[in-house]
Amino acid sequence: MKDKRKDKHLTTNQGVPVSDNQNSLTVGERGPVLLQDVHLIEKLAHFDRERIPERVVHAKGAGAHGYFQVYKSMEKYTCANFLQDPAKQTHVFVRFSTVVGARGSADTARDPRGFAVKFYTEEGNYDLVGNNLPVFFIRDAIKFPDMVHAFKPAPDTNIPTSSSANSRFWDFISLSPESTHMITWLFSDRGTVKSYRMMEGFGVNTYKWVNAKSKEVYVKYHWKPEAGVHSIDRHEATRLAGEDPDIATRDLYDTIASGKTVEYELNVQIMDVADELKQSFDPLDPTKTWPEDKFPLMPVGKMVLNRNPENYFAEVEQAAFCPASIIPGIEFSADKLLQGRVFSYADTQRHRLGPNYLQLPINRPRVPVNNNQRDGAMQYAPYGGGTVNYEPNTLAGGMPSEAPAYPTSDYLVEGNVMRQKISLTNDFEQAGERYRSLSKVDQDHLVDNIVDSLGKA
Repeated sequence: MKDKRKDKHLTTNQGVPVSDNQNSLTVGERGPVLLQDVHLIEKLAHFDRERIPERVVHAKGAGAHGYFQVYKSMEKYTCANFLQDPAKQTHVFVRFSTVVGARGSADTARDPRGFAVKFYTEEGNYDLVGNNLPVFFIRDAIKFPDMVHAFKPAPDTNIPTSSSANSRFWDFISLSPESTHMITWLFSDRGTVKSYRMMEGFGVNTYKWVNAKSKEVYVKYHWKPEAGVHSIDRHEATRLAGEDPDIATRDLYDTIASGKTVEYELNVQIMDVADELKQSFDPLDPTKTWPEDKFPLMPVGKMVLNRNPENYFAEVEQAAFCPASIIPGIEFSADKLLQGRVFSYADTQRHRLGPNYLQLPINRPRVPVNNNQRDGAMQYAPYGGGTVNYEPNTLAGGMPSEAPAYPTSDYLVEGNVMRQKISLTNDFEQAGERYRSLSKVDQDHLVDNIVDSLGKA
C-alpha cells in the first residue's frame, strides 16, 4: 500500500505549494530580501500573532477529555437531563490550573488550583468552574480586582511572579478578615500539590437545583479523586519547582498516555432553602463550608478522563469556562461572588478569544445553536441561509421560535437598595474548627508555612 504521507507537501496558508522553505527570496545569493516574498511575510506575520492574551488568573493549565456518568436519577432534586439516566455518558473536558502564577510558573507553587469541568450536554454546555480548596478569599466580587492586584506582581517591580511570600499579599489579607478560613487551607499542605490526579475539587459557590415541579434546593459540589488526596510539604514543593516545574502537567498527560484513566466521583451537599437562615453561618458565603454532619455528601456520579488533547493551544489554551453556562434544572444563588463571576468569566473570554469564542471547537456545544447573533471577529458558523436575522418574524416561518418553557424556581426578592456586607460574617469560627481538625503535624506545617511566608514578606 502506498504511504500517503509521501505525497504531503508544504503549502502556504492559501494552499499554494512551497518548493523552498529554507531560503528567502533575495537579489543574488547575498542580496537584500524582497518584500514580494509572500511566503516569508506570511510565516513571519503569523508567527508574530501566535500568542493570545494570557489569562489574568489560571494562566497555566493542563486538560483532558473524558465522560461523566450519573449513578442514579437525580430527578428528586433537578430536572437537568444529564443527571437522569445512569446508562448515559456525557462528554466532558476538564482544565486544571494554578491561579496566580503566569504560564511559565511552577506547578508546585503555593496557590489554589483551578478545577473546571465543561459538560457537553444534550441541553447545551454546562460549566462547573471551581477550585481544589472548598472556600475562597472574599465573598463579594467587587473585591476581586483588588484581590488579584494584591496577589499578582507589583506594578513597579514585577516581583514576585508567583509567590504569596510578599508584603502585598499579606497587606490585603490582614485587612480582609473573611480570608482567614481560606488561609487555613492555602497554607496547609493542601496549598502545594504535585498531581492533579490526587486533589479534590469544589464548586466553592452555592448553586440551586430545580426539579420538574419547580422545587428548589441549594447545592454544593465536591469532586473526590479515585486516586486519593495527596499533598506535598513546602520543602518538596520548592525542590520540585526547580527540578520539574511542570510535574503536575506531565503527570496528568503521562498517566492518560499510558492507557490509564483519571477518575473522580461527584458528590453534592443538599440544603433546603427553608433552612438557609437557620445556620450559624451564611450558606451563600463562599468563605464558608457546610458541615458534613448536618449536610452529608451524596454521591452523584463519576467522571473518567481518558483522552489527552491533540493540540494544546486549540483545546487547553482556547478552552473557555464560565459559571454563567448553566442548563435547565441548575440556577444561580444570590452568592455575591457568584453573581460577579457570572459576568466576568465570559467577558474576559470575549477579550481574550473574541466575541465568537463559543464557535471554537473546544467550546462549541454538541447541540444545534439557533439564534440571531451575527458577524463579529472570526465569525465562521453558517447562518443557514435566508434573509431573516431577527425574532419574531414571519418571513422564515417564525423560526427559530422560542423554546417551550422549562421548570424554574419562583421566589420573591425584596429589600432596600444598598451597599452593605452580610450581617452574619462569622469570619473566624470555621477557621478555628479547621485548625483544630488537623493533626499535630499538619498544624505545625500550617504555622510554619505562614511564618516562613511572613518572614519573606
